[in-house]
Amino acid sequence: MGYPDQRFDVNLSILFTELPLLERPAAAAAAGFTAVELWWPWIETPTPPQAELDALKKALDDVGTQLVGLNFYAGQLPGPDRGALSVPGEESDRFRANIEVAADFAASVGCTALNALYGNRVEGADPQVQDALALENLVLAARAADGVGAILLVETLNKPESPLYPLVSAPAAIEVVDRVNAATGLGNAKFLLDLYHLSMNGEDLSQVIKAYAAKTGHVQIADNPGRGAPGTGDLPLERLLDELKDAGYAGWVGLEYKPGERPSADSFDWLPPSARAAG
Repeated sequence: MGYPDQRFDVNLSILFTELPLLERPAAAAAAGFTAVELWWPWIETPTPPQAELDALKKALDDVGTQLVGLNFYAGQLPGPDRGALSVPGEESDRFRANIEVAADFAASVGCTALNALYGNRVEGADPQVQDALALENLVLAARAADGVGAILLVETLNKPESPLYPLVSAPAAIEVVDRVNAATGLGNAKFLLDLYHLSMNGEDLSQVIKAYAAKTGHVQIADNPGRGAPGTGDLPLERLLDELKDAGYAGWVGLEYKPGERPSADSFDWLPPSARAAG
């Protein structure tokens, strides 16, 4: 049990950001990791030129890193946005334009998990209208994901850092997951359980794990306070990951923490090099 018993991947949108995007897979590989995940890297466009998609695929393939998670287009992230799919008008259109692009790219690199961030509440927009739009778009995304053998992830964020994001508890995200699965009949919508976000919301993490491990498709971690590497805060992350494993979760654990002032490569001292390569 413990950290060496997990399958870790590195989030290249928060770690190794001191490097250009196309150099990050090699940096993760040099640190001993064989799996990575990404937020949508092209924040300005849901439909980047094919040459840029091909270049990212080559950067992953050249060093043998497996992309295990990818966000759909989510607006300005990092930045003020927290997704596009529930935002009426142009942002919803951009999300829809991205669905096939993201799914096709995921298929091209063997990525089987696509994360659809819900989007912020918009001043002047009826929350019920936003939720109806979200369900429409999530159904489209779930079908596209299923078409390439992938799951669709729905993520809880935290209210202090994302005050306009409506899914700020585990039950809120689970409700959306259940609604999408009921609408599609596919069963491929899953919960993205982020222990940092849930802890920021003050949730009982052990209880969340017991209640929702079976509906969890991906896990992300950072310590709290500070969103740093394990051991920089107070969360019993090793114990919580053991609890997830005991509850039947056998998927990836994404390292989505800030390295602090040091280079990203120096932030993995909590994890033995022998435990970084995932089989």
